[in-house]
Amino acid sequence: MTRRRDIPFDLVGIDHIVFLVDDLDRAVGWYQRILGCAPGYSYPKLGMEQLWVGSALIVLWDITHPGASGAVPPVQGGRNVDHVCIALTPFDHDAMRSHLAAHGVEIEREALHGGARGMGHSFYVRDPWGNVLELKGPAEYPDGRD
Repeated sequence: MTRRRDIPFDLVGIDHIVFLVDDLDRAVGWYQRILGCAPGYSYPKLGMEQLWVGSALIVLWDITHPGASGAVPPVQGGRNVDHVCIALTPFDHDAMRSHLAAHGVEIEREALHGGARGMGHSFYVRDPWGNVLELKGPAEYPDGRD
């Protein structure tokens, strides 16, 4: 990618996303057990844990913790993120369905969608806090065309 001359930086990719949760231990366990996220940085004074998702981070911020007073959404029940797409390596679709079912994770829908890597098969699920995750396999059509 070539840098635009009028912008003094290059875009690298998504660094992290922050999810607000109300049970930090349960959230960390869910992301490690279901998605295989690795522990990242920990901020106990803020009630925050970070988990590695490949080269990016999911940040879990416990809104029940005193250090998270500024993180509580201004509108009760409001949302400010539709979903997060997590890029995956190749996977067996039936094995994915079995894995999610074994953990009580409902697949809301499956689709062939475009993204940064092209058209690929996606599973849409929710974490226990209602955050929508698109679990997206590698591109079947790298340029988005079949």
